[in-house]
Amino acid sequence: MKNNIANNSMVLYLNIFMKVNIALLTVTDTRTIDNDKSGGILVKKIAEQNHKLVDRKIVKDEKEEIKKIILEWTKKDQIDVIITTGGTGLTGRDITPEVLDEIADKKIPGFGELFRQLSYKTVGTSTLQSRASA
Repeated sequence: MKNNIANNSMVLYLNIFMKVNIALLTVTDTRTIDNDKSGGILVKKIAEQNHKLVDRKIVKDEKEEIKKIILEWTKKDQIDVIITTGGTGLTGRDITPEVLDEIADKKIPGFGELFRQLSYKTVGTSTLQSRASA
């Protein structure tokens, strides 16, 4: 009788959670911490997933200011992830993707497409106005 390896093996699945420290930057000419809806939602989602928000800022759509904050955060060992929200639309002031293109070491191909596909379920064709990337 042959030994059936599949029946004699034990498969062990580990679900390992990695808590990350996150810095959140909202890029907007019109919002404050008090009325930053997208930032507020992200703060809530970060907490729900048991991650830690270590810094949060709001900055106007000004190239050098956006760069300055992000580059400062990249030098901090306690920050694992930087999330930006805002400034990805089609108006002349929306410059977040261009700023990130200048300073990013790596990109995640396909992220923007997946983001727009998932957003379509919520906001419909308005998702085409986003130039989200990672």
